[in-house]
Amino acid sequence: MRRVVITGLGAVSPIGNDTNALWHSVQQGRCGITPITRYDTTGRSVTLAAEVKDFDPEIYIDKRAARRMDLYTQYAVYAACEAMQDSGFTGEIPDAKRFGVIVSSGIGGLGTIQQETEKGLEKGFDRVSPFFIPMAISNLAAGNIAIRFGLKGMCSCVVTACAGGTNAIGDAFHYVRDGYADVMLAGGAEASITPLGIGGFTSMKALTTATDPLRASIPFDKERSGFVMGEGAGILVLEELEHARKRGAHIYCEVAGYGANCDAYHITAPLEDGSGAADCMTMAMGDAGIGPEAIDYINAHGTSTHLNDAGETRAVRLAFGLHAKTLCISSTKAMTGHLLGASGAVEGVILAKAVEEGFVPATVNYKEPDPECDLDIVANEGRKQVLHYAMSNSLGFGGHNASIIFKKYE
Repeated sequence: MRRVVITGLGAVSPIGNDTNALWHSVQQGRCGITPITRYDTTGRSVTLAAEVKDFDPEIYIDKRAARRMDLYTQYAVYAACEAMQDSGFTGEIPDAKRFGVIVSSGIGGLGTIQQETEKGLEKGFDRVSPFFIPMAISNLAAGNIAIRFGLKGMCSCVVTACAGGTNAIGDAFHYVRDGYADVMLAGGAEASITPLGIGGFTSMKALTTATDPLRASIPFDKERSGFVMGEGAGILVLEELEHARKRGAHIYCEVAGYGANCDAYHITAPLEDGSGAADCMTMAMGDAGIGPEAIDYINAHGTSTHLNDAGETRAVRLAFGLHAKTLCISSTKAMTGHLLGASGAVEGVILAKAVEEGFVPATVNYKEPDPECDLDIVANEGRKQVLHYAMSNSLGFGGHNASIIFKKYE
């Protein structure tokens, strides 16, 4: 099978609007959670979110084009432009039919949906924007990226809730490894910090109502009470190794294995015993041809909900046996919040940098140990450590599980 490497990274996140800024914030343990500024939260139960700050789409996107994109698409195109530039694809793509795009979004253009619904109720639904549909649908982040760069290979959108970003990376990895493409842009984008988006997750008791930004998203902490909504995009360039070598591309790390399955249990809750997620991790390790003891670090799904963090801990114990106590596991959602369909993508960018530089991100703002979450969660301070193999988990509503493994490039 062909080897697949990562040659470009792009990110828009609550803790930095490019890869270097994101990674510096991760190393510093910076938390991007603040009071919501997008709308008036007076009388609302949830007042905190992890918003993208100081975002200027015109760095990469023409003003007129940006007006015809929902915010989630702006984030995706922006991150894709950085990833392409970082990878050295700055001119015409020589074999565009061998270059594809898989970009996930869990919800798509929710801000546009809410805005145009309000307009329709006020003025009549024949008066909604002619760009409403192409701004709202979930596949147009991928479509706009393909149009922007003239990429004529497979172009698709994975919609698997919070697992989508990791599914996109994993599906792209297999697509290149199995010879259907030479290069893929893969990742996810989300922009759901709207009154409707926050309201929907609030009513199902998924979000924390904490008012202290430093005690809101606290994965594996006994006092955790729900996740914090985040937003942004992560895009990675996945490339066949020899194709990358011929271009003289910088290689961050190698993609080694991928697993995806379903709990087939509940629309929102994971299997309490963690068996579905454990099988997914085992599948990824089998795909990589390695045993549990090879994994040095896991970037956990770690949402800061009781069910997820306890269930994921059980899953790691099931999948790794005695090695579960030896490996490191942390959740960067303590810094970024939960980016839904973009979470696995931004965490993929973080994982690529972690493997390249040999640094384990911390689970910041951790205070109260929970006996149900008793693994080495790298509390509060990151660590310098060589990472030969590292895994990222994403577990989505509907029981969707995805695990990706990156390997230090040699």
